[in-house]
Amino acid sequence: MATLLYHLGRTAFRWRWFVTLLWVAVLGAVGFAATKAPTAPDDGFTMPGIESQKAFDLLEQRFPGTAADGASARIVFVAPNGEKVTATDNKAAIEKLVTEAADGSQVASAVDPFAAKAVSKDASTAYSTVTFKVKADDLTGAAKTHLERAIDTARDAGLTVEVGGDALATQPAAGGSAEAIGIAIAAIVLLITFGSLAAAGLPLLTAILGVGISMSAILALGSAFGLSETTGTLATMLGLACGIDYALFVVSRYREERAKGHAPREAAGLAAGTAGSAVVFAGLTVVIALAGLSVVGIPMLTKMGLAAAGAVLLSVLISLTLVPALLGFWPKKVLSRGVRKGTRRGKRSTANNGGSRWARIVVRRPIPVLLLGVVGLGAMALPALNLQLGMPGDEAKSTSTTERRAYDDLAEGFGPGFNGPLTIVVDAKKAGDAKTAVATISKDIAATDGVVSVSPARFNTAGDTAVFSATPATSPTDEKTKQLVQTIRDERSGIESQASGASFEVTGTTALNIDVAQKVQDALIPYLALVVGLAIVLLLLVFRSLLVPLKAALGFLLSVLAALGAVVAVFQEGHLASWLGVDQTGPIMSLMPIFLVGIVFGLAMDYEVFLVSRMREAYVHGDGPGQAIVSGFRHSARVVVAAALIMMAVFSGFIGAGASMIKMIGFGLAIAVLFDAFVVRMAIVPAVLSLLGNKAWYLPSWLDRILPRMDVEGEALSRKVPAPAAEPADTPAVHLTAVP
Repeated sequence: MATLLYHLGRTAFRWRWFVTLLWVAVLGAVGFAATKAPTAPDDGFTMPGIESQKAFDLLEQRFPGTAADGASARIVFVAPNGEKVTATDNKAAIEKLVTEAADGSQVASAVDPFAAKAVSKDASTAYSTVTFKVKADDLTGAAKTHLERAIDTARDAGLTVEVGGDALATQPAAGGSAEAIGIAIAAIVLLITFGSLAAAGLPLLTAILGVGISMSAILALGSAFGLSETTGTLATMLGLACGIDYALFVVSRYREERAKGHAPREAAGLAAGTAGSAVVFAGLTVVIALAGLSVVGIPMLTKMGLAAAGAVLLSVLISLTLVPALLGFWPKKVLSRGVRKGTRRGKRSTANNGGSRWARIVVRRPIPVLLLGVVGLGAMALPALNLQLGMPGDEAKSTSTTERRAYDDLAEGFGPGFNGPLTIVVDAKKAGDAKTAVATISKDIAATDGVVSVSPARFNTAGDTAVFSATPATSPTDEKTKQLVQTIRDERSGIESQASGASFEVTGTTALNIDVAQKVQDALIPYLALVVGLAIVLLLLVFRSLLVPLKAALGFLLSVLAALGAVVAVFQEGHLASWLGVDQTGPIMSLMPIFLVGIVFGLAMDYEVFLVSRMREAYVHGDGPGQAIVSGFRHSARVVVAAALIMMAVFSGFIGAGASMIKMIGFGLAIAVLFDAFVVRMAIVPAVLSLLGNKAWYLPSWLDRILPRMDVEGEALSRKVPAPAAEPADTPAVHLTAVP
């Protein structure tokens, strides 16, 4: 691999105009395809194999043409100053709004709350549901404006009017200014690391180009493969972070080879063959982890994982081709200013840089460092024991949004369970008397503890299927609501036995969220085992050691659990929530643990490869176990720290997102990188290796013979490419951090 990448880097450097224009052409072609592609679909969520999804599929089959595909707006009215909505003036204003809303060009129906008995018992609150003929994305501006004007008229009459549903819902930004700040921080880190504007700008430029191609491809293929903008959020995160980091490693190695006296083209080839080999391996670990998300069995998660895997793979290709090509345009400008001016030489001793000093501290005191790291991360992981999974809805939005205020008004007027009714689908096809069977089921469910009320049953045209709602006494995210759903399902056999052949299933948004959370929870341990097993196998190939992969996998588990504990502490328990703009605490998004496991695995293996491979290289060349640790840190610690800071900056930018799901993912990934890079890889790993000594690098001879050799360090190049005889006079050498 190293030799192949060496020739690839030299070729890209030589044919820099062709390579650069080729990537620009790819961006232009994919971008043009994105502009001509049909609009991406909305974020439909399906979950094969769970009861809620089966019931929903039955609804679509037995009630054709009435599935809830169209946009809707639930308009909530609250009378002012203790008045009643049934008062003459208020009632007239509400009925006027309903009449005006029904006249909209794309409106299918608008329900009068007084005719539908959608008024609270104290008559303080009422609501009307406006249903549209088209989906929310297909609503015209005129249709939205017509409804908004009708709402404003009711407000002018003195009523408090809030709107839920998706018709007028505000679309949260993915990151906004906070994301830009994250990229700016990454630029500052690169500038400090390299001391050159060109060297700092090159990784940013290539990463942004990669993200541009990735997102354009997602938009272009969105209609064909069901990819939405949300699908590309994870691809944007990892495309930026990995794209910057991988280019950082290649540029850093290029500068090191220039410091040794190699000509620019030769240095580019060596950088691609050495650091590029590590980039390929690190990128493949991320790709495999993301593609492995498909085993969970959630279509949306599979799409997000594959899209992000494609973005990371693209980052690897750009780092191996476009980065060497751009180095050909700026062979000297990527060197630090002092080196370009000849005021600093590259042969200056680096025995006492920050990385080596820290490594010596750890080697001298491995037990205290190990205990402090393990105990600290263990303490951070404790909140994960109280993990509750769910899917955030309007209750998780800011109180500044009308959707959240509508949610609160309905909960206050009709009870906390009103926002999360359970939908009961009754299949009475085999029942002798369908109406009697449905009535029996409805009566038994209404008598269940925790059910406040049930709605009248609605039959399909054939009369063999009915649907009605059961309103819980507790909110959709309350643990008691979950228990209620389980109770109804547990008592199903007894209820159905009285219904003369009819059967029923429980669905609805609340039940769906409960089922999704349970399915993810059941899949988490198998997926974790798959990822950890993969980590051990891959690291066994790279480091040819039994204990190093085991140590890396255990460290990965520790950092993941600590990150999950931090997410629970903030987003579920509310610690420091206001600092991060979290308006409402509640269950953790069901997919969050899977995201953390899959993504942090890839990133953890990145740092493990870039850091420990330099230790192994030093050990193989004769350094003792302790000195090998110091040598590895001296050459790679600074770049690994810079890479981790860049990752944290990019991920932290998404904490400023309006969507709670994106905010939670951004925070979780940023804190996971902090724990894994700075606590596990920079403290626990050298402490464990120091305690193990020579045993850390032991591999049975029989296993050594059968394992294929992965030349991540580029040892073949050291034999193929001789060291320069003398340092070129026009190219002052410089010491800088090296990567494998």
